[in-house]
Amino acid sequence: MAKILDGRIVRDKIANKLKTLNSKLKTKPKLVIIQVGDLAESNAYIRQKILFGQKIGAIVDHQKLPENISQKDLISKLYSLNSIPSTHGIIVQMPIPANLDEDTIIDAINPQKDVDGLTSVNLKLLWENRPEGHIPATTKGILTLCNYYKIPVAGKKVVVVGRSFLVGKPTALAFLNRDATVTICHKETRNLKLETKNADILVVAVGKPDLITKNHVKKGQVVVDVGINVINNQKPSFAKASEGKPETEPKDRKIVGDVDFDTVSKIVAAITPVPGGIGPMTVASLFENLLEAYKRQT
Repeated sequence: MAKILDGRIVRDKIANKLKTLNSKLKTKPKLVIIQVGDLAESNAYIRQKILFGQKIGAIVDHQKLPENISQKDLISKLYSLNSIPSTHGIIVQMPIPANLDEDTIIDAINPQKDVDGLTSVNLKLLWENRPEGHIPATTKGILTLCNYYKIPVAGKKVVVVGRSFLVGKPTALAFLNRDATVTICHKETRNLKLETKNADILVVAVGKPDLITKNHVKKGQVVVDVGINVINNQKPSFAKASEGKPETEPKDRKIVGDVDFDTVSKIVAAITPVPGGIGPMTVASLFENLLEAYKRQT
């Protein structure tokens, strides 16, 4: 049986550390979460961030905007937040309505306050392997988890299945920056099983239940499952697995990852569970970025 890479254990350790550090500050780090509309799924994710913020002594200001807000007004709102010194971090909760341009909205955030690490400035800094930027929260969570469980990265073969700009691409780049040899796979990849079996570390962030089976893995591998898929009444409804959102287990639904955990865990050396793996790490990493943003701004 594989070693379970429990993100909740690491999250709690990070929470205790952040709580101690925040208690020594003259003012509290403040995160503003902008939500457009009122999606139940988004409300649940935001609630996780609010609870974590309260636990560590940070301020989390959740601002809901109407679903029909114009792009001009939303950007104006972000510019206004950029100019407030007491606001240290800003995120726009995804998804946003289709009439709004996601890239333009994200890039309206001051890169110093972009604690999700998704502005083009921060992604360029990641590309250049420069420490001034904020690493995207899910990617940072994956790296922190590997570090906590003493999983070596340098010189290893890393295969990332999924190429989203939220997780797949930045995660591949972050591993490359840490001297791994990296392959990115996607829906057009030929012979996916051959590629995934070649990995020392396999990261999966697609949003498809049981995409990775026992036939895709081999002994000795580390498997990081970023997928979050909600199974309801035997009919799967897929969250954006590539976003690495925090998970909760609804009463009438089951949350699963992209990896067939039951069979794969009997073969590989280590694996993250879903829920309880990367989701908690994403929230913790977001608030690590917030504290770093606070220090840089004050």
